[in-house]
Amino acid sequence: MNSIGDDCNELKKQYDACFNNWFSERFLKGETDDSVCAPIFKVYQECVKRAMREQKIELREIETDYTTASEFDNNNSATGSGKPQGSQNKS
Repeated sequence: MNSIGDDCNELKKQYDACFNNWFSERFLKGETDDSVCAPIFKVYQECVKRAMREQKIELREIETDYTTASEFDNNNSATGSGKPQGSQNKS
């Protein structure tokens, strides 16, 4: 499946390959640190956001920066908050 933006297709392929390798070679063997693919994920995510803006697709959820589990752990230990940085309480 192609990405939403033609310019993002190669990044998507790179991220998919990284994720598939991580999943089969690490995660299924008990290693849950998913930071190996984080750099390409961030680049791909920015490309998708740019393509959505260019196509005038407005989804508020896309403005949230999703992190890998290891980034979440690092943020929590740094802030001591137990919540991802930038998260909002919706109560």
